[in-house]
Amino acid sequence: MRVLTRVAVPAALILALSACSAPQQAEAERPLRAALTTPTDVDLKWRDERAAVAGHVLEFATAARGPYTVLQYLDRQVTTYRHPDLMPRTTFYYRLRTYRGPASRPVHVDLPAGGWTAEEENADHDWLPARTLPGHQGARHALPAGAPTDLRAVVKDANGILFTWTDNSADEDGFLLEIRRQSGAAYEPLAVLDPDINSTGLVTLPEEKHASYRIRAFTLGERSNVVHLTTGE
Repeated sequence: MRVLTRVAVPAALILALSACSAPQQAEAERPLRAALTTPTDVDLKWRDERAAVAGHVLEFATAARGPYTVLQYLDRQVTTYRHPDLMPRTTFYYRLRTYRGPASRPVHVDLPAGGWTAEEENADHDWLPARTLPGHQGARHALPAGAPTDLRAVVKDANGILFTWTDNSADEDGFLLEIRRQSGAAYEPLAVLDPDINSTGLVTLPEEKHASYRIRAFTLGERSNVVHLTTGE
């Protein structure tokens, strides 16, 4: 069972991402570029060395005016992306949007070996949904957003983790649950959460049983240029 959708984008964030027209947005430091590397595979490249930028949201559309769909939230060290197996003879439009904001201190989690028992598989898992818990609102800051604090990870079973934290931000567009896997060198976004959330559960994949996690309060920033190309046969 895979309850928490990975890098799922709530409807409120999709509306926020599409609220401003491209001409009103400043371009990123390095323009977005696209190449058709096979008739139905698109490779995207960009560069943004601004220290305050925590990452980018990659979006695509099949019409010049949208609507745009979020492909992925990407950490700042990621500067390439392949969009594979696309519809043939279709024009695709791409753009990036920056996100900024502070992250909490990480917590390390080691889950026991094995999977769910039959009893755990059929349990309610009422701890999984993202929610706002009373008593987890900290001192609210204006700009920049305050980093989440008191991040705690409670092991619920062999596959499940419950995260809670204190929300110290008054202006966030949402929160990112980020992971650094045991074999990984950097953190990467794992799930996107609505503003004011301070608790969420996670059902882990096998490679996530031994990992470090953190929470980032983020705000959305400027968009890049728009690139487009048409797939082949």
